[in-house]
Amino acid sequence: MSGIETARRVGFTGLKLDSVITRGDNDDELLDLLKFARDVDAEVRFIEYMDVGGATRWRPEAVVSRVEMLERIAGTLGTPTPIDEGSSAPAARFQLPSGQTFGIISSTTQPFCRTCDRLRLTADGVLLLCLYAQHGTDLRRPLRAGASRDTLMRVIQAVWESRADRGAEERRGVRDRGAFIPLSVLRTDAHLEMHTRGG
Repeated sequence: MSGIETARRVGFTGLKLDSVITRGDNDDELLDLLKFARDVDAEVRFIEYMDVGGATRWRPEAVVSRVEMLERIAGTLGTPTPIDEGSSAPAARFQLPSGQTFGIISSTTQPFCRTCDRLRLTADGVLLLCLYAQHGTDLRRPLRAGASRDTLMRVIQAVWESRADRGAEERRGVRDRGAFIPLSVLRTDAHLEMHTRGG
């Protein structure tokens, strides 16, 4: 809370507050989160509970879908209108009758793999093309070996151009969907858990 207030005080604008919504934990707080975001002049992004990693003990019944979130919000605040931005951003954005905007990232029920243009670089230099990726490209080793900026850019470009990741779409098609990575495997490779990957 103090971090949000400090960001506002020093002049940051366009603040976004991400909130993973899980049934039985915080799905009753959608309206409270919208009110809080409005009060601090931020835009809340509701994120469907994803089964990346395994430490969170993901289960399909805990997923609150975008459709359900919109229905709950509409029941109290009026029907949200979709904002058509033609953007590749992962969040679908909506505007309430009051003018307030919010987003929903529906990776679980409505994957957007084919339009995704995101990648992640972990704190220790591993380039990951998908949250579901089990392997990445080590950029730390060539960087420490003295690789030039141009060389690193060529490596990144080559990796990106060969990208074929469709992790969320593939997971959606799994019949008996449970945790993506067992805890025993996570203990040997923490990069397989989403919260260790950074943004």
